[in-house]
Amino acid sequence: MPQTMTLDEKGAIVEKAHEYKVAGNMEEFKRILRQEMPLAPYLAEFAKNRLGPDFLINGGFNLSEAEAEFGENWLSK
Repeated sequence: MPQTMTLDEKGAIVEKAHEYKVAGNMEEFKRILRQEMPLAPYLAEFAKNRLGPDFLINGGFNLSEAEAEFGENWLSK
């Protein structure tokens, strides 16, 4: 079962993303925040219910914390 990240791990991701933003690389900034920073489980559940599972799957979001909270097959339930 996936594990949740520590605040230090999340902070390191934010710092890395910020470096790309300062350098003017907004695409990499957005990619890091979308793919590396776990989406909060309550936001993932909201998006699943309102926008559908395909939105989350096709968007490339990091769903590790949602999987840890809801189970690995939560998107298909």
